[in-house]
Amino acid sequence: MARIQIPRGTQDILPGTVEQWQYIEAKAREHFRRFNYQEIRTPLFEYTELFQRGVGETTDIVEKEMYSVKNPRSEDQLTLRPENTAGVVRSYVENKMYGSPNQPTKLYYIGPMFRHERPQAGRLRQFTQIGAETLGSSDPSIDAEMIAMVFRFYEEMGLKGLRVDMNSVGTREDRERHRTHLLAFLNDIRHELCEDCQSRIDRNPLRVLDCKVPKDQELTKNAPSLLEHLSEESAAHFASVQKYLTALGIPFVVDPRLVRGLDYYTLTAFEIKMAEIGAVETLCGGGRYNGLVAELGGDDMPGIGFAFGVERLMLALQKQGIELPVKTGIDCYIVVQTPEAKEVAFTLVDQLRRAGVAAEMDYLDRKMKAQLKAADRLTAQYTVIIGESELANNTVVVKEMATGEQKEIAAAELVNVLRK
Repeated sequence: MARIQIPRGTQDILPGTVEQWQYIEAKAREHFRRFNYQEIRTPLFEYTELFQRGVGETTDIVEKEMYSVKNPRSEDQLTLRPENTAGVVRSYVENKMYGSPNQPTKLYYIGPMFRHERPQAGRLRQFTQIGAETLGSSDPSIDAEMIAMVFRFYEEMGLKGLRVDMNSVGTREDRERHRTHLLAFLNDIRHELCEDCQSRIDRNPLRVLDCKVPKDQELTKNAPSLLEHLSEESAAHFASVQKYLTALGIPFVVDPRLVRGLDYYTLTAFEIKMAEIGAVETLCGGGRYNGLVAELGGDDMPGIGFAFGVERLMLALQKQGIELPVKTGIDCYIVVQTPEAKEVAFTLVDQLRRAGVAAEMDYLDRKMKAQLKAADRLTAQYTVIIGESELANNTVVVKEMATGEQKEIAAAELVNVLRK
């Protein structure tokens, strides 16, 4: 019978690697805590309409990449979440979080997302995102805080050579003024663009600027800039964000072509980049979405957020040769020489674990030499040996693996000795 293999675009995160993921997740939780963000956990699947309305029906995510299925007991369509901002905003509205006295509402999440993409380095069909959202404030200092928060996180992870690319995609009114000029430009080169872009011209022309096809990027490099059509208020907001980032010493460049791939963005949009992390260089993306809460049935509340993939972060760390200081191995391995000693060891292992000591013993009836090799493979700090004489005297031999120093102690004292 043929073996069943893992689905394309997914991965097993095995022991030896999963500890690095745990380290990153723990660091992220602590980092967000310092910025007064609280964790939220939303369902892995939502009604498809949430993403159609929230992300946008003309986006690649909704058109091509979602995993959707019809509920077998109703006509409802359900979708594995391709991103989590829409789900967080849905929860914010549904649970009336805007009524909390602690405003603005600051939330973060860690969890898997699902998109039917062509798998490549740093881009999988099931991937893990870490993200944050702030709802209830339109102050430009929050925009700068968001960018600084994730930038500082990458710095704490040890990454170098990062840059922030940012733009203002304005308000809907700003984009409508820009749209007339952009359409005139794009219609002149329509037939030279890829099929996707030709379709986008009529439905969402701004997204043509987000095309990743090199030829199309060259053709549209002189397209009218949204920055030239911002209202005074939008321009002042963007200038304030830049002022705050400059005050924090966060390096950034303004990229008039940066529009991001989701329809809900307004005003500030940003990406954090590092060269050579597989097929893409973007580590993180985010921006403001002031109309999304109202679009999903709530009052018109401002919001801003970002998300980054753990897989891409892992690639970036590997590229720069950064090793995470993860703790591996165990504290103690008990080696036994007789079946009678095994019964004593079994009890001692339980006592050690209850005292907070990571302990292990042999379960394969191996010879003493093989047990010692097992202790070494597990990088045990101490090896405890119980032979016939130790069993008769109610003692154990404790060996410190780093120095080779060993001493015999009463078995009853083992927990206290190792706990110290």
